[in-house]
Amino acid sequence: MARSVRRRANIMGAFISLAVLAATAAPAQDAKTPDYAAIVAAPDRADTDRQADQRRQPAKMLAFAGVQTGMKILDMEASAGYSTELLARTVGPAGTVYAQDSAAVIERFVKDKFDIRAQKPAMKNVVHVIRDFDDPIPPDVSGLDMITFFFAYHDITYMQVDRAVMNKKMFAALKPGGFLIIADHSAKPGDGTNVAKTLHRIEESTLRQEIEAAGFKLVAEGDFLRHPEDPREAAVFRPQVPTDEFVLKYQKPL
Repeated sequence: MARSVRRRANIMGAFISLAVLAATAAPAQDAKTPDYAAIVAAPDRADTDRQADQRRQPAKMLAFAGVQTGMKILDMEASAGYSTELLARTVGPAGTVYAQDSAAVIERFVKDKFDIRAQKPAMKNVVHVIRDFDDPIPPDVSGLDMITFFFAYHDITYMQVDRAVMNKKMFAALKPGGFLIIADHSAKPGDGTNVAKTLHRIEESTLRQEIEAAGFKLVAEGDFLRHPEDPREAAVFRPQVPTDEFVLKYQKPL
C-alpha cells in the first residue's frame, strides 16, 4: 500500500514538473515576437512620427517583416530615422540597427535631423553608418538578420550608384535565410525608373528584376499599403487619392 502511494506521488510529481516546464517554456518560445502595436503606441514617440504612422502603417510593416527581439538589422537610406527608431525599439537592447546614409544625402536632405533623433534613449542600440550606397556595409559587419529599404530605392536610380553592386553587397551581408524587406511608391507599367526623380515612383517589376538578379528570392508580398484607385500619374503625396505602394519580402536562400 505504501509503495502504491509513493508510486502515485512520484507520478503526480512528474506530471507537475512537466506542467511547470511547459508553462515556463511557452513564453520563451514567443519572447522574440514583440507587441508591434504597443511599440507603435509608445508614449515617448514624436507627434510627427505619429502623423506619419497614418500613411506608413508601421505595426503592419513590422509584423510583415517579422522583426524579432535581438535581431541585427541594416536600415538602408535611414534619412531622418523614422523607421530606424521603430526597428530599434523592436529589436530591443539585445539587438542592433545600422542606419545607413550617404554623406551626400545627409548634406542635402537630412542635415541634423538624424542626429537629433539619435539622442533619444530608444536609439541607444543604433549605429549610424555613413557610407556610399554601392558600398553600404562596414567591413566588420556581416551575418545580418534583415535589411530594410523603405521608400527610397527609387531615389538611388537617379544617383551615381551601381545598383547591381549595391544589391550584391546587401545579399552578401545577410546571413543565409536572412531577409530583405523593400517597399516603394508604385509607378505605372512601362514607366520603369523614368519617373523616379519627377514623381518619386518606380515600376514594381523593374525593382523586382534588379533585386532578384542579386540572388534574392521573393517569399511574400504585402498589400496593406496598396491603393488601386491611385492612377500613379502624380508625384507621391500630392494626388487626390492615397499613393499606391508595394511591399516585398525577399530572402537569401539557405
